[in-house]
Amino acid sequence: MRNSGAIVTVIKMSGPVEKRVSNSKAYQRQKLLLSIVEFLIGLAFLIAIVTAGGTLKLEQFIRQWVGNDYLVLIIFVTAIGLFEIVLLFPLNLCSGFLIERHYRLSDQKFGGWLREQLKSVLVSYPLMVMIVVVFFAMLRHYPQSWWLWLGIVLVLFAIILARLAPVLIFPLFYKFSPLADQTLADKVAALCTGVGLRLEGVYQFNLSKTTRKANAAFTGIGRSKRVILGDTLLASLEHNEILAVLAHELGHYKLNHIWKGMLIGTLLTFLGLYLASRLHQSTLAAFNFDNPAQIAALPLVAVILTLYQFVTAPLQNACSRANERAADDFAARLSGDPQPLINGLNKLSEQNLSDPAPHPLIEFFFYSHPSTNKRINRLRSKSASPRNGL
Repeated sequence: MRNSGAIVTVIKMSGPVEKRVSNSKAYQRQKLLLSIVEFLIGLAFLIAIVTAGGTLKLEQFIRQWVGNDYLVLIIFVTAIGLFEIVLLFPLNLCSGFLIERHYRLSDQKFGGWLREQLKSVLVSYPLMVMIVVVFFAMLRHYPQSWWLWLGIVLVLFAIILARLAPVLIFPLFYKFSPLADQTLADKVAALCTGVGLRLEGVYQFNLSKTTRKANAAFTGIGRSKRVILGDTLLASLEHNEILAVLAHELGHYKLNHIWKGMLIGTLLTFLGLYLASRLHQSTLAAFNFDNPAQIAALPLVAVILTLYQFVTAPLQNACSRANERAADDFAARLSGDPQPLINGLNKLSEQNLSDPAPHPLIEFFFYSHPSTNKRINRLRSKSASPRNGL
């Protein structure tokens, strides 16, 4: 769960501030509960169809009509994916549409929301099928070392996707155009040049078509590096606040957080695939599977990897929170004054209904950013350093 905003810590809250914080906590609590329920139902569904022999029956049914193994595989994963989409649709509807409208974070109509969901499925489906087909091929041809070769493919795929997503995938969902505010664009360009970053461009996009929340990001690698600013952010923050938020994002670049994150993700990916290969092999007989490459046995790997991801998520979140603190410090030093970033975080928190002080266990398990109060208190405790030396 990303927590990108902040609210100033106060000793006693009253009136509108108290109501706003109460709304933020209620909103985040409902979103978290729905995400946990969705995770548990999705996991229970996979476990149920494996343990009850559902995957064996599904494969047998498909093979009555199709002979090619790869075509059987595609139909198999498509059928399971569609069933899971239907099963989880009520939760997605509540979390992504009803709650957003209830808390006035979106004016999107149901038809528009549904089109965006369908578009997301249509974009992700070919990528998912590609990965599953590669996984199956590796499993068939390298039954003992498939985890290693699949890990290499996944890492290369992630790098290619990071390179192409800003120019091929993101524009499918939002309209991007060069930043219209030339004064701000010049300031952003100067800020990037100051830290040695060469950008492909600075863009704004129509985030308001789906939400009233605000966001900005540094995306892409190589020649596709670009800064993207949501129109909702441009409408709510002053220039110096936007620059402070971008300085935070540039901190991730300057401190090599992107590559460090990819390294940690790569190590965890290889470890997870290795453990999955061992557990998969040792549990086949218990579920009446004949061999590791049996199509009906593939969801068992998904169950193992899902549990692995759940166990390792707190570690990844802890690393992410450390990076966010370092990026905040970088932004404060770069600007010479933490106040613009504090102001920007305050506005983003109010606009995005971020919980300023979640329970420590919730923050530990689910937050990729430090809680908003902690971020602001940390920034206030830091004395501004001169820009020289960055």
